[in-house]
Amino acid sequence: MDYFQTIDYLFNRLPMFSRTGAQAYKSDLSNILSLSKLLQHPEKKFRSVHIAGTNGKGSTSHMLAAILQRAGYKTGLYTSPHLYDFRERIRINGQMIPESFVTRFTEKLMSSIESIEPSFFEITVAMAFDWFVEQAVDIAVVEVGLGGRLDSTNIILPELSVITNISYDHMDLLGNTLQKIAYEKAGIIKPGIPVIVGEEQAETKEVFIQVAQLNQAPISFASRKRFVEDWKFNGHRLEIELTDKHSNEKKYYSLDLPGIYQTKNIVTVAEAVSILNQRGFEIPESAIHTGLQNVKKITGLHGRWDILHEDPLLVLDVGHNEEGMKEIAKQIELTSHETLHLVVGMVRDKAIENILRHLPKHANYYFTRAQIPRALPESELAAKAEIIGLKGKTFPDVRQALQAAVDHAHPKDLILVCGSVFLAGEVNIKEIAF
Repeated sequence: MDYFQTIDYLFNRLPMFSRTGAQAYKSDLSNILSLSKLLQHPEKKFRSVHIAGTNGKGSTSHMLAAILQRAGYKTGLYTSPHLYDFRERIRINGQMIPESFVTRFTEKLMSSIESIEPSFFEITVAMAFDWFVEQAVDIAVVEVGLGGRLDSTNIILPELSVITNISYDHMDLLGNTLQKIAYEKAGIIKPGIPVIVGEEQAETKEVFIQVAQLNQAPISFASRKRFVEDWKFNGHRLEIELTDKHSNEKKYYSLDLPGIYQTKNIVTVAEAVSILNQRGFEIPESAIHTGLQNVKKITGLHGRWDILHEDPLLVLDVGHNEEGMKEIAKQIELTSHETLHLVVGMVRDKAIENILRHLPKHANYYFTRAQIPRALPESELAAKAEIIGLKGKTFPDVRQALQAAVDHAHPKDLILVCGSVFLAGEVNIKEIAF
């Protein structure tokens, strides 16, 4: 097979959560353990940081990877899902996994794929770990796909576990209370391995404390250690003043990720760097500065208040659950604009009304859908939105919706595409006529 035949095989032969939802979710680790055994347990052959959480885990993973790389470590990065190219999921020092390895790995395991019947995600995790070992990474930052306890990534024994925060998402799989969701995320806590919880939340902190105690794992709440005392936008950068709560020492960072929600993630990242240094890593302050200044350039991160065009301002954001939409709404308020144009598409298995109610009523809406079976038809999305006072037109795909928004926008307007990672991944700026 060539690369494109390989990708077609992986996308269409294997159950894929992004396409079909819960039926692709495996409720145990048996498949990934079988694949790991076939590959001679690559997860035991590299050092790692494991990152879970409802929101922020992608940004946190990329920021930490950028810092580690700038500190001189050969750094693997595993994240999901991808936006444009499957290979975005697996990187070393920012470089995507080669097409040749994807093909070679898939051909090597094809007979086992037929017998084990793994999901798309399970194969992708196995592929990442095998590549990291072959390339002898110094450390890999591994982002959890969904949950934690039963996630395929949860076969690693990391240097550090990180849980960014807990909010409502994937309740059909993880539970319908914050405590149940927290328990699933806490499943990445390992015996004796330190764990950071990014945001201390009254509803969930005892879950983490209890699981950490059972595992004799040192636990720290990042928000108890540092806080963002001040911030400002400087062009399309976020300037942050980070203060240590105990020493009152202040540090100043400039991020190329302008989303205001990064003020939460930076607190978690700073604590992660501190603990890694305590565990024998050498991450100087200069690496933190240069890493945070160049996260997108170093790691290829996209979709976090991602500015694609000026006049009108066109922004892409992968926020897709209730907390994510709250943060998007804050960012809209902070962004200077005249008329707001919102291109929105969502998947079926979300609490649609709860998410939409955080969006402003005074905006022009362009309801659409990603081209996947999980996508909520644009007519159904528009009907749900109208119930809560959001009105707009419907479009069968994001290209038509975005073009309509551009056609109606004036230079000082804001156009935002949001609601689904998969919708964001279908935006091709080259197809839009400004």
